[in-house]
Amino acid sequence: MQRLTRLKNEVDVWTTIGVRLTSLDELIELASAEDDDSLHEELTSEVTASRAELDRLELGLLLSGPYDDGDTFISIQAGMGGTDAQDWAEMLLRMYMRWAEARGFTVNLLEESPGDEAGIKSATFEVRGPYAYGYARAEAGVHRLIRLSPFNSAHTRQTSFARIEVMPEVDDAPEIVIKPDDLRVDVFRSGGHGGQGVNTTDSAVRLTHLPTGLVVVCQNERSQLQNRETALRVLRGRLLERDLQRQAEERARLRGAYRDAAFGSQMRTYYLHPSTLVKDHRTDHETSNVQAVLDGQIDPFIEAYLRWNVAEA
Repeated sequence: MQRLTRLKNEVDVWTTIGVRLTSLDELIELASAEDDDSLHEELTSEVTASRAELDRLELGLLLSGPYDDGDTFISIQAGMGGTDAQDWAEMLLRMYMRWAEARGFTVNLLEESPGDEAGIKSATFEVRGPYAYGYARAEAGVHRLIRLSPFNSAHTRQTSFARIEVMPEVDDAPEIVIKPDDLRVDVFRSGGHGGQGVNTTDSAVRLTHLPTGLVVVCQNERSQLQNRETALRVLRGRLLERDLQRQAEERARLRGAYRDAAFGSQMRTYYLHPSTLVKDHRTDHETSNVQAVLDGQIDPFIEAYLRWNVAEA
């Protein structure tokens, strides 16, 4: 039903743009027949608005994957770099939450593991909204930060890594079968940063998928049952994403374009020293406005990736 509603909305948008372009054609004829400056100004404004709308619709056409129109789970894992890496992971969590909220998406933090001194070791959150997964999958991979460390007295140059995992949220995926015997379920007391929000009962849930070794933790729901159900949804999405990635790698091998995605082969680098630059190594899209990116303005990178991904297919 949700997908049907979205498809109807898309048809309505295309219908509206069709009417708009027809009106624009009539305005062009009128402007050609009359020497009226106000008509020329209106025409310029309409052309600009129509071009922006067509660009947006074109981008929507790039989101044609089987799960692109749905919600998503995003996981952040601090990599090499110690405290700096954990701080970097928290910076990325803030960046993605700001991006999602600016788009009008709903964000629900499911799990957060605090860092040893600062930042976070890991976090998983849910993003709900039209095409959340389609957009967010552009961010999957290893993100590298180069800066002067704020965590040592010498402020030496430090390179930190964090991995972003993006998973589709699906109610039912026939190809993904999770057998009860394949799960180990551990329950424990919810942690976090402390305070009144800390749960005093064993409501947090850790699921281990024995065949793959995948581990999912959920601790922010109100009850153990809710945490278990949410953890199962995350696990289903993670298994599905593994299958999708495996299929993509096989297609890349057949094209002779496969590249290893091991930890350390970063897809984007954020330079804060000696100069400021964010560069995507897949698309070559870059900007010197690092702070804007860290504040969640990542749509240009996502759009560049979507166009690049279609060209690579």
